[in-house]
Amino acid sequence: MILNGLGFVSAPLYMFSKFFEGKATEHLLGTGITSEQINDDRIGGVLDDLHESGLNETFLGISLKALEKHEVKVETGHLDSTSFHVHGEYGKQEEGSIEITYGYSRDHRPDLKQFMMNLICLGDGDIPVMMEVVSGNQADKARFAGLLQEFKEQWTFEGICVADAALYSEENLVTMSGLKWLTRVPLSLKAAGQLVETTSGLQASKLRGYATAESVSEYGGVSQRWILVESQERRKSDIKKLDKKIEQIQQNCHQELQTLAGQDFACVADAVAAAKKLSTKVKWHQLSNIQTLEKPHYAHRGKPKPDDIPTSISYRITATVIPIDAEISAQRSRCGRFILATNILDSRQFTADDALREYKAQQSTERGFRFLKDPLFLTSSVFLKSAKRIEALGMIMALCLLVYNLAQRQLRLALALSQDTIPNQLGKPTNSPTLRWVFQCFMAVHLVSFHGVTQIINLSPPRLHILKFFSPACQRYYLLPVPVS
Repeated sequence: MILNGLGFVSAPLYMFSKFFEGKATEHLLGTGITSEQINDDRIGGVLDDLHESGLNETFLGISLKALEKHEVKVETGHLDSTSFHVHGEYGKQEEGSIEITYGYSRDHRPDLKQFMMNLICLGDGDIPVMMEVVSGNQADKARFAGLLQEFKEQWTFEGICVADAALYSEENLVTMSGLKWLTRVPLSLKAAGQLVETTSGLQASKLRGYATAESVSEYGGVSQRWILVESQERRKSDIKKLDKKIEQIQQNCHQELQTLAGQDFACVADAVAAAKKLSTKVKWHQLSNIQTLEKPHYAHRGKPKPDDIPTSISYRITATVIPIDAEISAQRSRCGRFILATNILDSRQFTADDALREYKAQQSTERGFRFLKDPLFLTSSVFLKSAKRIEALGMIMALCLLVYNLAQRQLRLALALSQDTIPNQLGKPTNSPTLRWVFQCFMAVHLVSFHGVTQIINLSPPRLHILKFFSPACQRYYLLPVPVS
């Protein structure tokens, strides 16, 4: 299943035997194993057995041994979650399984039910070390702190736990007692909003394009440092978005004002009240120069005569839409800014630049999710009928990511150790290739038998050069032909 998952051919489960057709299955998997034997029944049985044995425990055992063998550093753990949509009703929850249900969709498919995956990756090589597949309506804020505590206990982890703003709440900060943590502060908090709007005089960071400023906080009764970060690149992008949003708000306000100006009111007070109501409703803008106009009504149609007396008078509104400069200025101050919080209080032990660097590395888990959601991967959406098998498939997906990132890490380490390079997609030398590109380089290599002679074809000098940076266990599949019986 991992070989299929790393084949990047978008082959669903029921196509597994097709995936292995034309491949040297005996050479890869063992004597006597054929593609016909790798069918949906066998795969389904494996998924059932995995679920029964305990998915989280199985993955943890594998990752522990993998990290020990490859000497991966366990210094920072990056936690995040994502959703995977499914096809099917999944009406009744199976006993002992997750609930396949509707929830906040990261796939932008709110019309489909889903399950969630929580994943912790290490900063050294983006290696996933802890995973769990959970119900589709999980609230990250309610689960993240507990998962990090389990991570600390199972890994005897003494490093820094990194997560996004879903981790930051009063309850979670108390729950994470004994953990070192770094997270982003939601700007919806009043104190955070005031900080990004009023702080000036930020100091340039050693990380190019960033500036920072520090303050202290006791939010949730927990002593912590708040690090205000301003990104030049993000600020430019945010200002463009803000200008576009302001323009759209102005247009909408003018349309609503035109609609209001066409309404008749029985008295001046009603007309002015309606205008003031619209003024308070509009974001970052208000109505100015509010005035009323009298509109006489006559007993007959047509143009009234000079001596006609109106039977009634209604009132209409005129006004001007103007921006509230103070509020817009406050929004501009927010552009490109965010706040990081950590309970590591010694700024010499863990500087603002260290915190920013570690938070930027949070992309490791996000990259893992992009890998799993790639349409060419094992599954971009799930078609299994059993929730238990979906859980087991989720673990297989995480194992694929584990194998991929470990192999990529080892390749890059080997290149760095030998101070060598391999050609990238443009033919230029690189010492940090993606493993996907390496896979593509070897897609034309085949094991063939002709007139009783078995040989490997298309193993060109550039491919042999790449192959020498992999372990002997990998090399033997390409360098040792299968003996003919």
